[in-house]
Amino acid sequence: MLNNLLNIYTSTEARKTILRRLPVGDVKMTPSLAKGIERVFGEVISPEDAVKRILADVRRYGEQAVIDWTEKIDGLRLTNLVVSEAEIETAYHDIPPDLRQALHFAADRIRAFHRRQPSQSWLDWRPDGGALGQIIRPLERVAVYAPGGTAIYPSTLLMGAVTARGAGVEQVIVTTPYNRQGKISAVLLAAAKVAEVDAVYGIGGAQAIGAMAFGLESLPKVDKIVGPGNIFVTLAKRQVYGLVDIDGLPGPTETLIIADDTAKATLVAADLLAQAEHDTLASAILITPSQRLAEMVQQEVAHQIETLSRAEIIAESLPNQGGIVICANLAEAIELNNLYAPEHLCLHIENPWAWVGKVKNAGGIFLGEHAYEVLGDYTAGPTHVMPTMGTARFASPLSVRDFTKIISVFGLGESESATISAAAELLAKAEGLDAHANAVSIRRQK
Repeated sequence: MLNNLLNIYTSTEARKTILRRLPVGDVKMTPSLAKGIERVFGEVISPEDAVKRILADVRRYGEQAVIDWTEKIDGLRLTNLVVSEAEIETAYHDIPPDLRQALHFAADRIRAFHRRQPSQSWLDWRPDGGALGQIIRPLERVAVYAPGGTAIYPSTLLMGAVTARGAGVEQVIVTTPYNRQGKISAVLLAAAKVAEVDAVYGIGGAQAIGAMAFGLESLPKVDKIVGPGNIFVTLAKRQVYGLVDIDGLPGPTETLIIADDTAKATLVAADLLAQAEHDTLASAILITPSQRLAEMVQQEVAHQIETLSRAEIIAESLPNQGGIVICANLAEAIELNNLYAPEHLCLHIENPWAWVGKVKNAGGIFLGEHAYEVLGDYTAGPTHVMPTMGTARFASPLSVRDFTKIISVFGLGESESATISAAAELLAKAEGLDAHANAVSIRRQK
């Protein structure tokens, strides 16, 4: 039995350790991360520098760099970046019927949820015949990055692609890496068909982000890249931002559970383990005023991990990124949550609805033991692409709005133009912009 996977902290200790936020890229170098970087680059360099090297090569050498870096990192020599329609069609029919039905079920739930989001153009017509307003236009070409490293995520593909289609995006493509055997998971390809994407490209990592941002001979550059990935994908997205738009900088996934004496330790432990199995940098944190529950959850985690296939990943992520925080009461627990601003906030407490109004920062709130976070990953409806690394203080989950842009309409009539021109001229002069003021003055003189 694995013991002491979850350390217990006081709230003061937690503020200085597991609840302390670091900038994206300033990530603790775990042994496995350092080993992987050294294997590829021949030395231990920062993830930021590793990504810079990859992107520079992709920008300069294009498709050849993508092929070379994929071979260095994944040990696979790509011969064709584009996944054929026949391969996608075969995968769709090869997966079990109940799994195929589950993909369609999830897609329908996502589509229905996002259909309710308002995204309509509007014009405010004036009495003099002018109008002010906004035109909402979908983006033309969007790429969805679907992770396929230590785990495959057809759910991520659905979350991004179905939502983009709901916004009216004309072209939606997907990039996802082949595994070391030169295969892409059949269920992931089936998800691409269910989401009605236009093309699937078998590339991953920072080189995939560079390919989508700079463009390749076989992959025209896109307007926006969405979807989570590992630290290298996130840093690559940050470095190409400006050439393309991005949905944000999703770091390692994270769940913060607030639980009281009414919570079931078995369920709390199961939810923590579900989060921790994503990767070695995932964060799974419990905050509770109950010492008894904390100790029971410790025991349950040690017990349940014994049957899990990704126990090795969990055994690294929980001690380094996770933990249990003992707080004074639920009010302090909510305060700590708002400080941490987690991707997922799970309320395993009595009457969770009574506390929702006090939550200021979270990507998503999961209320009670029935609304658990795993359902949000797959079939609840809202996208599971949510702000991480504390960005829930100002960022939002992926939605239809992320796939549209606003064009302001200035259709001023003669009388309104004349009414507002004097103030505009004064402001232009105050800023020392004489040509601006002159453009107003000439019209006013007429």
